Amino acid sequence: MELLLRADEFEKRPMSHMSTSDRINASREAKELVLAINEIYKKSKDGKLMEVMKRITAKKRKIEKRLKGNPLT
Repeated sequence: MELLLRADEFEKRPMSHMSTSDRINASREAKELVLAINEIYKKSKDGKLMEVMKRITAKKRKIEKRLKGNPLT
């Protein structure tokens, strides 16, 4: 359950005014959390875990979108 507390803290963390290295670290942390929660989900099939993974993944995608920047076309 410590994992869910870390996930909750990650979701509540503000993502504005982050440096590039902060964004990279946040993206890596999100990946680590999702993979760890997924291992538990495989055994329990708890729908709440799936919802947590979806929310973290959505936040991770926003961070990575910001890292990649806008195309110049």
